[in-house]
Amino acid sequence: MNTKIYAAKKIITMNPNQPVVSHVAIRNGRILGAGTLEQLQGWGPYELDTRFADKVLMPGLIEGHAHSMEGALWQFTYVGWFDRMDPDGKVWPGAKSIDEVVARLKEAETRMDDPDAPLLGWGLDPIYMDNLRMTRADLDRVSSTRPVGIMHASGHILNVNTKGLELAGLLKQGNDHPGIPLAGDGLPTGELKSPEIMMPAGKHVGMDRAFLAADANGLRNYGRLCVRAGVTTSSDLGQQLNDDLVKLFTDVTNAEDFPVCLAAFRINFGMSPAELVDYTASLRKLSTERLDLGRIKVIADGSIQGFSARLQWPGYYNGSENGLWYVAPDQLAEIYERALAAGVQVHTHTNGDQATQLAIETLEAALRKHPDFDHRFTLQHCQLASAAQFRKMGRLGMCVNLFANHHFYWGDEHYALTVGPERAERMNACKSALEANVPMTIHSDAPVTPLGPLFTAWAAVNRLTASGRVQGEKERIEVAQALHAITLGAAITMKMDHLIGSVEVGKRADFAVLEDDPTEVPAEALKDISVWGTVQGGRVFAAADI
Repeated sequence: MNTKIYAAKKIITMNPNQPVVSHVAIRNGRILGAGTLEQLQGWGPYELDTRFADKVLMPGLIEGHAHSMEGALWQFTYVGWFDRMDPDGKVWPGAKSIDEVVARLKEAETRMDDPDAPLLGWGLDPIYMDNLRMTRADLDRVSSTRPVGIMHASGHILNVNTKGLELAGLLKQGNDHPGIPLAGDGLPTGELKSPEIMMPAGKHVGMDRAFLAADANGLRNYGRLCVRAGVTTSSDLGQQLNDDLVKLFTDVTNAEDFPVCLAAFRINFGMSPAELVDYTASLRKLSTERLDLGRIKVIADGSIQGFSARLQWPGYYNGSENGLWYVAPDQLAEIYERALAAGVQVHTHTNGDQATQLAIETLEAALRKHPDFDHRFTLQHCQLASAAQFRKMGRLGMCVNLFANHHFYWGDEHYALTVGPERAERMNACKSALEANVPMTIHSDAPVTPLGPLFTAWAAVNRLTASGRVQGEKERIEVAQALHAITLGAAITMKMDHLIGSVEVGKRADFAVLEDDPTEVPAEALKDISVWGTVQGGRVFAAADI
């Protein structure tokens, strides 16, 4: 049994019994102990490793809501508003107009050899372009002969050109679906909303692989992004898992150089509630050290900035029609009841407060039939939850994962356009959740926003918009609370706190290796802390080497 003891400038443990130590001992990929060198010497012979003597260690950061397609999407063309770094460290400038988006896609099209191959872009955010909606005519400027598509930053809207609509069988009059906006001629504009519309059309523009992340290289790229962000465990929140995809995930994550544990959730599409719960429960036995299976993701509504989230009265500030339901109430009820009976955890995407209310009421009814004192059903995003809704969540034993990054990326637009000043001030109300005793974490929803828990912590602590305004002073949380949220808080919401989230005896030897101390730098500098790399299961990964 080989024991290694790491010395560090400081080790932040998230263990209240000894919040800060100088050394940590690991054996067989697990934490043997933390404390002083003298205390740890009692475990017997050891190797002292001083490579982190000038670094700060903390528990490996945990991303509780992301999608491994962040790695796969870099095979396609980024056309988002904000500058963005790819897995190789290259920064791609944002595209600031529809014309710039079209030009970038045209440039990508010139590099394609196959004249019939689809061309896919991603990251489009019309809300920053005076909410101008891209049309099929815009994408026809890229090509009228090959299918062209763009997935929006939210992941809830897809634009396709005329060829793409034709291949999907949608280029016709008479489409009667709220997710298919129509132009004056009665034909689709090319903007498609909701999964049941996007996914059948998406396969014609190359979105199938990107959406499913059914690509080994994409998974490996995602692992590289995790190391750069200090992440040692990440959810993959919503895969249409089947036996073939599970095998792919298992093969890739089992590689000795794969640097992260993925917790892959089975999304509620493509299966009946009974099939969904039974299949997800059957996956638990296939979990490994770096692939954690057996949870369900349900999507209840769309996105706020895409005007497809379900809002309670009085609805959208600019008068837009209410958003879309992605799950029927009776389906949600059946999923919850069957999952509780089978001991399967469910995380539910609810952006709007009307969707949040549906989830709360549905779970309350299901718990009367199938009581579970540690279900930890979690609401993901839950951006507009009220104080009353948080209090109810607390009484029901629910958890919440709030989208703190929204303050920066869309805060100004929420204030002026989507929900108005009052509701924008209380969006992603981390402080209210904690005051209501709701276990809470925060997230990036990569690729919706870039993977980076330290940035997310900064967003929750400072609540600054892109224009530099503080939005929701009362909902700011302390640095210590934010660091807890991206470590032990996230582990709790995924029922993994017995394995990860703190530096304690018996847990996985997962650490984020930082150049600076997040508890000592000014709160506004949290996002600027450099990540040296990670230690995952005792294996060291330097960001400079990936």
